[in-house]
Amino acid sequence: MIKCFQNINRPPVWLMRQAGRVLPRYRKLREKYSFRELMETPQLASDVTLMPVEDLGVDFAIIFSDILTVPTALGMEIEWTECGPKFLKPLCELDNPSKSLKINTEKFSHVYKAIDNVVSRKNVPLIGFCGAPLTTLCYMIQGVSSKQNFPEAKKFFYTQASDAKKLIEIVTEISIEYALKQVEHGVEVFQIFESNAGILPTEMYKALILPSVKKISDAVRSKGVPVIFFPKGIGLGLKNITSEICDIVGIDWQTDIWEARQVVDNKVMLQGNFDPHLLLSPQEKIAEEIEKYRNFFSENPDWIVNLGHGVLAETPFENVKFFVDKIKSLR
Repeated sequence: MIKCFQNINRPPVWLMRQAGRVLPRYRKLREKYSFRELMETPQLASDVTLMPVEDLGVDFAIIFSDILTVPTALGMEIEWTECGPKFLKPLCELDNPSKSLKINTEKFSHVYKAIDNVVSRKNVPLIGFCGAPLTTLCYMIQGVSSKQNFPEAKKFFYTQASDAKKLIEIVTEISIEYALKQVEHGVEVFQIFESNAGILPTEMYKALILPSVKKISDAVRSKGVPVIFFPKGIGLGLKNITSEICDIVGIDWQTDIWEARQVVDNKVMLQGNFDPHLLLSPQEKIAEEIEKYRNFFSENPDWIVNLGHGVLAETPFENVKFFVDKIKSLR
């Protein structure tokens, strides 16, 4: 159990994408500011970071930023559109993609300032994060997020394996620097987001990507900060997520929580795995589904409640608040 929750007799709860369009106060800010402005203005980013704590009652704040901060620090230009992020020159279109990247860590400064603001304003456990190398590179190589299975990126890993390894090394090293600076500025927990773990075969993922995840995790854990690894879609590859990789593993909604507990190293805590679509249901259905997890919690107290992916933008605020309150009533 994370030390700040050792003395509570219920599971701690937070939600991926909790600081976003589901919050009325966030929607009001979006009428005045673009997503980029909210993310890159430290005072605004810290305001948004704390909204879920204040409005939903979740136990953790997670810094309001984006995994694509790393590609921008590597010199890639990104446009934030209503349909999602779009890179102006995706790596799949370049002859020497690894040589095109120019590191500029000043691009991280607004994130560190936002962390400073949060830490100075509120005594709440703060989660920092970065994308895992595979997920980060999927966007960098393909350039857009409209094709969620990232066919061009997957093709790149097979047809340009040498370049892919160089890119993994570059992204890993800058991610380590970024993660350690977040810890230095005050984050108490760190999550590595691997939203696309399922696009590669299990053994390929284990050989090509997991060592880099471990490098990032090792660097953070060496500072005494626990690491959550969220490998969405990894399936039976969960057997490879040992205590050498992370302290806590996020379980997606496709995986039964009881089966996950049997597969994952018992030294690793679990996080998740409610289906985000559940929060679109009537509150009676939400309560019924939560009740099914009561026995799991009684047998597995080292569990952090979360969704199996991010909160859907169309989710009613009242349902999210109901979910959080219901979880906090578990004993």
